[in-house]
Amino acid sequence: MITDPTILRIGEAVQLNHGGERETARRMFEEIWEEIGGEQGDPLQRCTLAHAMADAQDDVEQELLWDQRALTAAGLISKERIAEAGVALSVEGLYPSLHLNLSECYRKLGDLDRAREHLKQAQATIGALGDDPYGQLIRDGLKKVTELLR
Repeated sequence: MITDPTILRIGEAVQLNHGGERETARRMFEEIWEEIGGEQGDPLQRCTLAHAMADAQDDVEQELLWDQRALTAAGLISKERIAEAGVALSVEGLYPSLHLNLSECYRKLGDLDRAREHLKQAQATIGALGDDPYGQLIRDGLKKVTELLR
């Protein structure tokens, strides 16, 4: 169970975004980004926020920027920090979704080589996910992007 208050607030903003309140969600993400110190903040919080903020973007270039921030921050997250925050997913479990999102951004931008590169990285890390609804969601996304890149 997630215990980190900032991660919980990010989750609230995600719910707003999924509920169609994209602008409100973006403002909340921006507020939290400033509070955590932006690029200098806690890597887990940065990764979580950037990954979610990317989904709230209307502009693909901005989406890509946030997805890149999420991937950069993921490389700095320790297993201890994940456990401390109460996040059920392992550090390795972050990568399939991060690379899938980057693949989709590059596909939308027409950079098919980079899209395929990130798709391969997502496929190479998919084993870190369980056979649960989240794992299936990412696997379905991989199938969809694979088809789109053929």
